[in-house]
Amino acid sequence: MRRRGWSLARFRAVLVKEFIQLFRDRLTFAMMVGVPIMQLILFGYAINADPRSLPTAVVLGDSGTFARSIVRALENTTYFQVVAWPDSPRQAGAMLARGEVQFVIDIPVDFTRQLQRGERPAILVEADATDPVATGNALAALSQLNQTALSHDLTGPLAALQPAEPPFEVRIHRRYNPEGITEFNIVPGLIGTILTMTLAMMTGAAVTREFERGTMENLLATPVRPLEVMLGKIVPYVFVGFVQVGVILATAVLLFQVPVLGSLSLLTLCVFLFIAANLAVGFTFSTLAHNQMQAMQMSFFFFMPSMLLSGFLFPFRGMPAWAQAIGELLPLTHFLRIVRGILLKGNGWAEVWPHIWPLVLFLLVVSAVALKRYRQTLD
Repeated sequence: MRRRGWSLARFRAVLVKEFIQLFRDRLTFAMMVGVPIMQLILFGYAINADPRSLPTAVVLGDSGTFARSIVRALENTTYFQVVAWPDSPRQAGAMLARGEVQFVIDIPVDFTRQLQRGERPAILVEADATDPVATGNALAALSQLNQTALSHDLTGPLAALQPAEPPFEVRIHRRYNPEGITEFNIVPGLIGTILTMTLAMMTGAAVTREFERGTMENLLATPVRPLEVMLGKIVPYVFVGFVQVGVILATAVLLFQVPVLGSLSLLTLCVFLFIAANLAVGFTFSTLAHNQMQAMQMSFFFFMPSMLLSGFLFPFRGMPAWAQAIGELLPLTHFLRIVRGILLKGNGWAEVWPHIWPLVLFLLVVSAVALKRYRQTLD
């Protein structure tokens, strides 16, 4: 009777076999190497919880020396970067609603005259507080502004204006999320992240499962065209996506009291475009993958940068320029701005259009790639 002891030769044979299979599966091997590298790069270089140089609009009702000194003091904090000088508070408010700026500084008319009279004029600072993390440190930096901004100007005859009480006030108005509730930012964003994670993965796995089970042969033997197969595979998951959105939105309103200030019909249209874009991504992955495992790996490789570079977990404006450029290509980035704008700001078509057309363009490009790569034969 043969002894079933340890055999180095058998162990070596199995080991060599596994290495051969690993290197033959190039996609899996690339994922094993690529995912850690991507994580190191994103967490090491792109993620920043303390964003600076935030775009700021200044409504300069008074262009005197003191007003200019305050603007310079704001920029010296490194948190504010003046990018626009709107003519009126209404124009500045529209820029804030569209997300073009993070802050609006309103220096009133006759600011210099009131300051010289010791009347303590007030400067209004409006912040887009939909993301409390993005604005928290910047607003904290304003606590000493009224005591230090004019220290170099109030000298000589004006030195009497430097009493214990600051010469002017800074009034902060946190718009869209006055109490800085984190759930108002996170919960609407979950709509996009959950759809991104589930839809691309389910669609990719559904198509590759047909090839693994051999049922695609029957489908390929019919005169069904690529577009018909693609739509037939995608449409059921559109319904699944809307069910997910309905559950998340109802939970957001009932449990977390997230406001719904905008149009639900506009939100529905945007949700449909976003769902279609993610399903097209999943269908594209199915044309590249040879099995369900590879489809899930590619879906995860797509989901990770979408979650980290879209502004869901970390402030988008805190990332370096190259990371923001990549983030602008991802549909989740634009959808987060859309859903937060509609729910928290009450944005309409004019405000969300700059983020709708990138979704449409992404959908068209990915769909074209998927149709081109669709295999009409098993070869």
